[in-house]
Amino acid sequence: MHRKGAFDVAEVLAGLEPKRVFHYFEEICGIPHASYHEEQISQYLVDFAKAHGLAYEQDDLYNVIIIKEATAGYEQSEPMILQGHMDMVCEQESDCSKDMLTEGLELVVEGDDISAKGTTLGGDDGIAVAMALAILESSDIPHPRLEFVCTVSEEVGMEGASHLDLSRLQAKKMLNLDSEEEGVFLAGCAGGGLATVTYPLLRESRNPQGQMVEIRIDGLRGGHSGAEIHKGRGNANLLLTQMLRNVYSQVPFLLVTITGGAKDNAIPREASAVVCTKEADRFVQMLMREADQIKEQYGQVEPQMQIAVEDAACGEAYAQPMTKDTTEQLLALITELPNGVIAMSRDMEGLVETSLNLGILTAGAKDTQAKLCYCVRSSVETAFDALIARMEKTASAYGADFQLTGRYPAWEFVKESPLRRQMVGIYREMFGKEPVIDVMHAGVECGMIAQKIPGLDCVSIGPTMHDIHTPQERLEITSTARTFDFVCEILRRS
Repeated sequence: MHRKGAFDVAEVLAGLEPKRVFHYFEEICGIPHASYHEEQISQYLVDFAKAHGLAYEQDDLYNVIIIKEATAGYEQSEPMILQGHMDMVCEQESDCSKDMLTEGLELVVEGDDISAKGTTLGGDDGIAVAMALAILESSDIPHPRLEFVCTVSEEVGMEGASHLDLSRLQAKKMLNLDSEEEGVFLAGCAGGGLATVTYPLLRESRNPQGQMVEIRIDGLRGGHSGAEIHKGRGNANLLLTQMLRNVYSQVPFLLVTITGGAKDNAIPREASAVVCTKEADRFVQMLMREADQIKEQYGQVEPQMQIAVEDAACGEAYAQPMTKDTTEQLLALITELPNGVIAMSRDMEGLVETSLNLGILTAGAKDTQAKLCYCVRSSVETAFDALIARMEKTASAYGADFQLTGRYPAWEFVKESPLRRQMVGIYREMFGKEPVIDVMHAGVECGMIAQKIPGLDCVSIGPTMHDIHTPQERLEITSTARTFDFVCEILRRS
C-alpha cells in the first residue's frame, strides 16, 4: 500500500529497519490523525484489513478491530490482543504554518532519532499501529490468533476505549504498545479525567481609556502532563497569570485577553495576554521585573524561556477590556486553583500519585466567558475525588462553573501476571538484563479495557521516545527495532 499525501511518504524512512514497520509508520505520518479527526486513519486501517483478507470491525466512533487467525501450529495457543491508539497530540512551533488537520508530517532522520519538522511526531502512538500492521501483514512471523484493537480519542480522555464493544473478542491476554521507554514493563497507571472551569466575563461598556499592551511568554519545554508533570517545568498559563497578578497589586490595569495552551494533557509552552492601562511605562517596568524573577527561578529548567512586552494594536482585534472586578477575580481564580503535583505515592518512590495540569486557558477578545481546562490524574480514587471537590469548591467561591468529563479508571497493579512473568524471562534471554516493572502516572487504556474483559492479563511496552506531546518529540530507531523483535518473540513463544 502506497499513499500519496502532503509529501512523498516512501522517501524519508525507506532505508530503516525493520523495513515494514517504518514503511507503515511513514504512511501513518502522511495521514492527518489528530484526536477527533481520525476518519482518514481509521479508513486506512479498514483498507489495510480488506487488502490482506483480514476480518475487521469499525464502529461509529471509528475505532477499528482487525483479526488475524493463528498461524500453523498455534491454533491451540491462547489468543493475544495487540493494542494501541490511532490519534495523536498535534502541537507545533509558533512559526510553523502546517495545518495538522489536513497535512501530513515532514519527517526528519538525525542520527538514531526520527522527528517531525516543527511539529509533534505522533510516535505516541503511531509506532504501535505500525508494528501491529507489520505483524498482521507478515507471512513469516508465527503467532496465535491476534486481535488488534486500535482506538480513537485516547489523548483526549480515552473516549474510544470507553465506547468499544469487545464482546466478540476471545483473548484474555493483551500487549499494549503505548509506552515510551524501552525495557520498562508498565503494569499499572493512574486514572483521570478532564476538569473544565468556566467564568463569566463582564466587559467595560465605554471605549477603553489607556494604552493596550501585549505580553507573551514562550520557549518553554512543555511536555506530557503525566510523564513530565513532576520535572519542575514551567506552565506558561500559570507563569503569565502569576506575573500579571503580582503587577496588578502595584499598577492598575484591565485584562482584555488571556490565552495559552492547546491540549489539556500537554504542559503549555506559550501564553499571551493583552491589558489596558493608563500607566503603560510603569506597567512594563514592573512586569519586566517579575519576568526577571521568573527567569531566575526557572533558568535551569527553562533556558529557552522568553518573555516579551510590546504595544498592542487597537481595533477590531481587541474588544472592550474586562471590568476591574472581572480582571481581579479571573487572575485570582486562575492562580488559586491547584496545579501541578499534588501528592507523591507512598508506596512507590518517585511515582506521582495525584496531579493536574492547566493545559488550556482561553479568554479571547470576543469571549463571554473564560475557560480553564485541566487534565486531572490520580492512582488513588479517593485522592482524585478529594482534588475534584477542592477544585469545585474553589470555582464556586468565585462564581465559576465546574464540570468533570471523560473520567477513566486507574489500571491497578496485579502482583501475579503470567504474561508479565513470561515476558521478563524472554527479555532476560534476549538482552541479558532485567526489565524494569513500573507503574506510571500517565494514563494508558489498559484499565478501561480490563473493565470490559474480566480477568484480562496485560502489560504495556514500547520503544524509547523523548519529549512526547511537544514539537521536540523523537523516536529512537534502534530501540524500535529491538522492541519489534521482542514483540515478535513474545508472539512466537505464546
